[in-house]
Amino acid sequence: MVLAVMLLVVAILCAAAVIREFKTRNFFAVAFAGVSALVFGWFSIMTLIEPLISQAQ
Repeated sequence: MVLAVMLLVVAILCAAAVIREFKTRNFFAVAFAGVSALVFGWFSIMTLIEPLISQAQ
């Protein structure tokens, strides 16, 4: 559970970086932070959902 929360915090920080870098028009950083936000967000959501799925089986 702690891992999922830490991954979610990283995903939120990456989303903030996307907004900040988009304002400065640094599109390489926007792409990198966007991909990072998607990956860390995916892993955080799946880490939170996995115990629910494994208990149902």
